[in-house]
Amino acid sequence: MWRGAAVRLLRGGGAGGPRAASGAAAAQLRRRLESELEDIRGAGTWKSERVIASRQGPHLRLAGGGAGILNFCANNYLGLSSHPEVIRAAVEALEKFGAGLSSVRFICGTQSIHKDLEEKIARFHQREDAILYASCFDANAGIFEALLTPEDAVLSDELNHASIIDGIRLCKANKYRYKHMDMQDLEAKLQDAQKHRLRLVATDGAFSMDGDIAPLREICQLAQKYDALVFIDECHATGFLGPNGRGTDELLGVMDKVTIINSTLGKALGGAAGGYTTGPKPLIDLLRQRSRPYLFSNSLPPAVVGCASKALDLLMESNAIAQSMAAKTQRFRSKMTAAGFTISGKDHPICPVMLGDARLAAVMAEDMLNRGIYVIGFSYPVVPKGKARIRVQISAVHSDEDIDRCVEAFTEVGRKHGALP
Repeated sequence: MWRGAAVRLLRGGGAGGPRAASGAAAAQLRRRLESELEDIRGAGTWKSERVIASRQGPHLRLAGGGAGILNFCANNYLGLSSHPEVIRAAVEALEKFGAGLSSVRFICGTQSIHKDLEEKIARFHQREDAILYASCFDANAGIFEALLTPEDAVLSDELNHASIIDGIRLCKANKYRYKHMDMQDLEAKLQDAQKHRLRLVATDGAFSMDGDIAPLREICQLAQKYDALVFIDECHATGFLGPNGRGTDELLGVMDKVTIINSTLGKALGGAAGGYTTGPKPLIDLLRQRSRPYLFSNSLPPAVVGCASKALDLLMESNAIAQSMAAKTQRFRSKMTAAGFTISGKDHPICPVMLGDARLAAVMAEDMLNRGIYVIGFSYPVVPKGKARIRVQISAVHSDEDIDRCVEAFTEVGRKHGALP
C-alpha cells in the first residue's frame, strides 16, 4: 500500500499532470514572469538549449537527427572530454570508490583520491597546497569572504567573470573596480587603497567573452610596488596556455608573483565538473575551516575526480597537446580576419566574432547550424549591450579541414545577413 501511495505522490497525485500553485500571489508571480520572458524573446536574447545525443567532441550528433555537426563552442580545449584513458579512469574510480560520498568533506566525504588530486593540482601549478570545490564558481564564491575583512580591499577588473563579481559581493572588504586591463586606473585605485590593511588584485587570467589575456606582468609589478597580492581565475587558461599548460602566469613568466589561483576541472582538464583553489598552505587550511561552499557542499563524485586526475597525468606527461593549440588558433583567426570579420582578443582559442547586434548574432548562429557548424550567439546580459558576438572556441582535436569548413560557413552566412560586404 505504501509503495502505491509513494508512487502517486511522486507523480503529483496520479490523476493529472504538473501541479501549479494556486492563489492570487502565485497568479501574480506567473504573470510577471511570463511578461519578463516575453521581453527577453522580444529583445532577441532568448537562450535556447540544443540537446546533444552523443559524447562531447569536435563532431556531434544532435537530438532529433542532426548528425555530423562540427562543434566550435565547447570549452573542451584539449579534447579530453571523450579521451579513452580519461573515460576509463572515471569508470575505474566509479567501480572502486562508488557513485558518491553522500557527505561534505569534513564529515565523511574525503577519500584518498580527493587528497591525491589536490596534491597533483598543487604540484602542477607549483604551489604549496590545493582544495577542491564542486565548481570554480563555488571556489570564487568561497575565497573572498573567507580571506578578506572590512579592514581589507579588493580591486577587480570590470570585466571579470560573474563568479568573481558574486564572490566579491559576499565579502565585507572595501571594493574597487578598475577599467578593463587599464593599468593606469588600477594604479590609481591601488594608491587609494593604501589606507587598507591588505590589498588583493583580482583578475581573470584569460577573459572568456573577449579572448584577451590579462597583462599579468604589469599587474604584478604594480602589486609589488603597492604591497598587494594577486589572485587570478584561470578557467580559460589552465591546461593550454604557457609552455606546459600551467596558465597565464606561466605564459607571462610571473608564477612566483601570483599568490592565489582558482581554476576548473570542467573545461580543459576532462570537462566533467569541479573547481579548485591553489596557493599558500595556510590559505588552503583556512578555506577548509571557513569557506562556506566547501563546508556545505557534497564532495566531488569519484568518477569526476578520476577523470580529472587522469587528464592532469596526460598533461604532465607531455605538453604536445597543449602546444598544438597555437597553430590551430592562428589558422582560424587569420582566415576569419582575411574574410573581413573582426575577431576580438589575441592568440587565444576563444575567438569572438564581433557582430554588435543581438538579433544578427542569434540568426547567424542558427544559420551556421543549418550548415553543420555548432556555434552560439552571445548578447546582453552575458556581454554588454551593442557588443553581441558569436564566440568560437578552438580545440586541439579540430583538424585543419574542420577549421577551414567553419570559416567557409561563416563567410557564406556573413554575406547572406549583411555582416560582410
